[in-house]
Amino acid sequence: MGLMRKGWSQVILGMVLLGLALAGLGCKDIIEAPTALTYATNPAVYLAGTAITANAPAHTGGDVDSYAVSPTLPTGLSLATKTGIISGTPTTVTALTTYTVTATNSAGSTTASLSITVEGPSLSITTQPSSQSILVGATATFTVVASGTGTLNYQWLLNGTAITGATSASYTTSAALLADSGAAYTVQVQDGFGTTVTSTTATLTVRASVTAGAFTSTGGLSGGRYLHTATLLNTGNVLVVGGYLTSPVQTLELYDPAAGTFSSAGTLTTPRYGHTATLLASGKVLIVGGYTFGAPTASVELYDPVAGTLSITGSLTRARAYHSATLLPSGKVLIVAGRDSLAILQTAELYDPATGTFTATSAAPQGFRYLHTATLLASGKVLIAGGYGSSLLASAELYDPTAGTFTATGSMAAGRYWHSATLLPTGKVLMSGGATSLAVDVYDPTTGTFAAAGSMSSTRFSHSATLLPDGTVLLAGGKTTDPSAGGLLLSTAELFDPSTGLLTSAGTMVQGRYDHTATLVGTKVLLVGGVGPSYTSAELYF
Repeated sequence: MGLMRKGWSQVILGMVLLGLALAGLGCKDIIEAPTALTYATNPAVYLAGTAITANAPAHTGGDVDSYAVSPTLPTGLSLATKTGIISGTPTTVTALTTYTVTATNSAGSTTASLSITVEGPSLSITTQPSSQSILVGATATFTVVASGTGTLNYQWLLNGTAITGATSASYTTSAALLADSGAAYTVQVQDGFGTTVTSTTATLTVRASVTAGAFTSTGGLSGGRYLHTATLLNTGNVLVVGGYLTSPVQTLELYDPAAGTFSSAGTLTTPRYGHTATLLASGKVLIVGGYTFGAPTASVELYDPVAGTLSITGSLTRARAYHSATLLPSGKVLIVAGRDSLAILQTAELYDPATGTFTATSAAPQGFRYLHTATLLASGKVLIAGGYGSSLLASAELYDPTAGTFTATGSMAAGRYWHSATLLPTGKVLMSGGATSLAVDVYDPTTGTFAAAGSMSSTRFSHSATLLPDGTVLLAGGKTTDPSAGGLLLSTAELFDPSTGLLTSAGTMVQGRYDHTATLVGTKVLLVGGVGPSYTSAELYF
């Protein structure tokens, strides 16, 4: 009986073990392979240098044990082998590529085709190098201002061939020969992600001697104005905005250089004078502040030359007039000082075209001033000079857009307001007029100092100063405090040659004028409106 019981026990144990084995085989039989693998974002377009939103997979069928991808994802992106999630920050611009992601378990696998493109961040040239004409034996300095992400690299080319060692934002030629005339200079700008843009061509003209042009009348404005603005558009036309006559002017006009005529370009929401007009990277014109009826305004408008329309954009944090506006390499616009209805201001703000808003700068300017000048230097800093505070100001300061700070720099020999500041091809800045002195000053950004650089034929302020293609500066019209110059209104003009430091006569204007505008259009200078015998007249210098 004992042996029989033992036999039955073994049979029963065997049957139990067999049942368990068969149950195990049954469990394996019900595992399914994964199917229908997809990704939440497909195709995916990413921006180099910017963290992506995690891209997660979905599938049907059985659970996935592991994921794999082929070929390798763009640098900076990774695939989690357990979850299949793609994440990270791409660091290299990558053309559209299709990647195969495989999801696997013990029962099989499935795949998904995922398209990924990595684009470079925005890179653009905000200030193109300018064509120049210099005297034989002189040097020319070409400068570019670019806006991009990270450290930018530069390479200058002469007639399409890279110039050894010319790898900064400015390039200065060696002493020019007459045979160098006609040389074509371009610059390639590259960001850290491999995106490259090439500038327009700047042509070098080498001449044996200085030659002066002449003034001639061109089509007149439909309405008189002074204290207006004139902006050269990307279309080649010139936009004239606002101003004053018997009251603030509300109209805009366009000058067509091909036809030599002015035409209506719309009506401002707010009439204004003593305002600023800045050409943005988008090609639109930002019209800021100024006086309206009796007081400065905080209103701001955008002119769109493509649509030919005006629209409201943001509002200044503080109403102001006779301020300055400077387009920074970042594409933002720096608004500095000016005055409101009560006081001279010591504030500054930034306009962001991406949001259409103004915000106060993190630091305040060094001094109270209005009717000053602001000049963008090759370094990206802004030189703010002169103006009026409690008296004529000789002081100057630098705004650093990277640090967001204002710091004092050298001082001019005499206080100036209603003066002009002209960025020279050398990277230096010519300060002229706006003072009782005949002297002109040149600011050297490498030393942070001003130095006398010549003498005008008469004192002048509320004049215009225009850098010509040959590298000389045309100083035209204005008012004078010198009775021997024929009273207050000037019809004289003179040329400053930075290569010699000499000022020479540039002839006589069609009419005397001040508080006018002067705009370089091609090789000609368009002088518009202003106080004079005719407030509607315009003339060309070439």
